[in-house]
Amino acid sequence: MAAHEPQPQRQGLLARVITWLRAGYPQGVPRSDYVALFAILHRDLTETEVVLVAEDVLRDRVERQEITHEEIEAAVRRVAKEHAGGDDIARVRAHLAAGGWPLASPLPEEG
Repeated sequence: MAAHEPQPQRQGLLARVITWLRAGYPQGVPRSDYVALFAILHRDLTETEVVLVAEDVLRDRVERQEITHEEIEAAVRRVAKEHAGGDDIARVRAHLAAGGWPLASPLPEEG
């Protein structure tokens, strides 16, 4: 298993997270929500898993421009150092809830 792949039992969780993101943000995640989104994701996902979700989010935003896994990791680290405000967290949580995101923590594991 590659270093940047989730454990098999967590792959279903990541698939659900991406499904919730697409439902909550049908037009794609706006750049202004990245800090709050990554803050929320870091509550339940590992750093590697957050990077994998970020790759999926950014794949939709970048047209025909290749972004490497290392560039995504660096971007997540930069964004993670920023502090999301309460209003930003509330806005992102509302988008995620609209897509069916379970707001209780932690996210249930798949068996």
